[in-house]
Amino acid sequence: MKYVEDFRDATLARGLAAEIAAEVRADRTYRLMEFCGGHTHAIFRYGVTDLLPPQVRMIHGPGCPVCVLPIGRLDMAIDLAKSQGVTLCTYGDMLRVPGSRKQSLLKARAEGADIRMVASTLDALELARANPEKEVVFFAIGFETTTPPTAVALKIAEAEGLPNFSVFCNHVLTPAAITNILEAPDLRAMETVEIDGFLGPAHVSVVIGAQPYEFFAEEFAKPVVIAGFEPLDVMQSILMLVRQINEGRAEVENQYTRAVTRHGNETAKAMVAEVFEIGRSFEWRGLGDVPYSAFRIRARFARWDAETRFGMVQGRSLENKACDCPRILRGAAIPTDCKLFGNQCTPQTPLGSCMVSDEGACAAYYKYGRRRVARMEAAE
Repeated sequence: MKYVEDFRDATLARGLAAEIAAEVRADRTYRLMEFCGGHTHAIFRYGVTDLLPPQVRMIHGPGCPVCVLPIGRLDMAIDLAKSQGVTLCTYGDMLRVPGSRKQSLLKARAEGADIRMVASTLDALELARANPEKEVVFFAIGFETTTPPTAVALKIAEAEGLPNFSVFCNHVLTPAAITNILEAPDLRAMETVEIDGFLGPAHVSVVIGAQPYEFFAEEFAKPVVIAGFEPLDVMQSILMLVRQINEGRAEVENQYTRAVTRHGNETAKAMVAEVFEIGRSFEWRGLGDVPYSAFRIRARFARWDAETRFGMVQGRSLENKACDCPRILRGAAIPTDCKLFGNQCTPQTPLGSCMVSDEGACAAYYKYGRRRVARMEAAE
């Protein structure tokens, strides 16, 4: 516990704040995107923005797999559970995400669908073993962090010849999304977000390592600092980015050295490569179709691919036009820009995925920043 508290020391935080203030230049703005939603919540939970000079602007990225999953893929899972009579298993955050027609997995369960919340892929496997008469489908979502456990589940299913288990795969790739943001496709040309540097994701980088981010530094001349999740991690990483920008450098630096290496977890990467391949394109909420940005199950494991087994097809989805989640996910808006935020849309009655997820920007603003914003508006 003392080790954690060392990364939350108020005196050290004030010292880092003074260093950042001394480094920033009065004649420029430092636009820094934290890709990971865990960083967004750390920033608001510990009041990091209150310690930063006005020249440093934090831009919230799409770093939450629950948030970036398009409604169409969620609708497919809901339809599967309701029409095919399967037992659908997934992680807790997915249950409350709104799909089309005000539907969600939680509402589908209330209407009789067999939908279970699980803590791991092993729970889903055990459910399939215990109920051989039922088709058990694991609704897999996540970045590179949660992909290895899904790969393990598929290898176990193959080794056991488990006939009633399959996976609906929705694992997406962080580097491809960062590339998409920097390239600013035509569909977002009118609201391109200017970014000077990135706080690289922590848990993802434990798996894939620091090396994949070197492309952004070289191709787009954007510095990346892989940051831990504690407030002092974030502040030190911001200082490192400010220094890179001031010096005209664009490099990948690793602040989170206690967990991240250049090459990552080679065993986990090899497992993922054995089970999955990268698809040509995948839709991200807020970003549209992103080339080579998601995994799909290899033909060797097709027997356990739910999309193949059940002939799943994505239909027409209905977005809530008043919800600003898509713009928030690409950094073009902040949660308080949305007319629904804090009114019709709250953590108790979420109308968008950004308010549901524990790593969503709207949830962070509501939980840690809403009152602060209200006080600032009242003061004005």
